[in-house]
Amino acid sequence: METMEPGRAPQDLSEAIKETTRDVHTQAENTEFMRNFQKGQVTREGFKLVMASLYHVYVALEEEIERIRDSQVFAPVYFPEELHRRLALEQDMAFWYGPRWRHAIPCSPATSRYVQRIHEVGRMEPELLVAHTYTRYLGDLSGGQVLKRIAQKALGLPGSGEGLAFFTFPGIPNATKFKQLYRARMNSLEMTPEVRRRVLQEAKAAFLLNIQLFEELQGLLTPELQDQSPPQTLGLHHRASSQVQDSSPAEAPLSKAPLPSHVPAPLLPWVLTLLSFLVATVAVGLYAL
Repeated sequence: METMEPGRAPQDLSEAIKETTRDVHTQAENTEFMRNFQKGQVTREGFKLVMASLYHVYVALEEEIERIRDSQVFAPVYFPEELHRRLALEQDMAFWYGPRWRHAIPCSPATSRYVQRIHEVGRMEPELLVAHTYTRYLGDLSGGQVLKRIAQKALGLPGSGEGLAFFTFPGIPNATKFKQLYRARMNSLEMTPEVRRRVLQEAKAAFLLNIQLFEELQGLLTPELQDQSPPQTLGLHHRASSQVQDSSPAEAPLSKAPLPSHVPAPLLPWVLTLLSFLVATVAVGLYAL
């Protein structure tokens, strides 16, 4: 929670969000999985899984952005040409999953909860949506180029960028200047002290939802699960982001998601890679906000 010293001018909203989420930034930055990814320990299957999760999240986010784009609570930070990722992710999905990718991409339970929360915020408390757009877009814009280079080298992808459209922002020739503009617009949003407090809470919740993605999969790597025989499923399911019915962070604590009781041993390297990539996306990207 943001605190204010006597006589001190209120922080800009962007600064307050960074301060409020500092601890979870550090938590993500210091994970073993992030260090693994930084070493280039990434596989094609793991990369495909995390890209699928990002697709579901951004579809939900941009659906809600379009719903409120003209409202006073969001219009100043509406930058579709510069920031929107859905079309880029559709290109990546086609590259990684083939022409029938819409029927092939998975969606984990934690991803579904993230998607559900975005929809709830957009429809019930749209003034809080800026917390999600700031943490996602500026985080990916900040750390995306580092992750792109690591993945490109580790996976032997072509230099022309196939499979990595998500990390390319052609509408932003200068990321530093754009982030300054975005923060200035964001800081100009008018909100009451109570709304501001809820925005800060939602920014932390957004970060925790990202962490929950790899906490869910981290449980799959426990010794007892490694000894189990392979099941029918890894706990991933295929369904549209708009049909998620899981509980939201406002209704339940952001703790570890329910885990399947069995894990196919061949999939464990993929899971480890996905975890490291998710941590890197959150920590490298958001920590640079």
